[in-house]
Amino acid sequence: MGPLGAWFCTILSVFAIVILSFIALMFYKDHEEFTGSINDPEDGKAVAATIMWAVVVYAVFFVFCGSQVLIHRRNSRVVLQ
Repeated sequence: MGPLGAWFCTILSVFAIVILSFIALMFYKDHEEFTGSINDPEDGKAVAATIMWAVVVYAVFFVFCGSQVLIHRRNSRVVLQ
């Protein structure tokens, strides 16, 4: 895969953390666009907690992939496979 895969994973994780955190915040605040219709969940705080677990998973990916980028920058002989 190489260093490009680690960079892609790192950047994707950053975007996922930002976007999912925003969505979780909207559910936590019971924003009308997210919890205002008949088919949407009634308990926005529970949905926000579930989304925050996804943010934690992406944070772990960010740390792992970011460390792979740093290792590759320090020692260019290391290649992800």
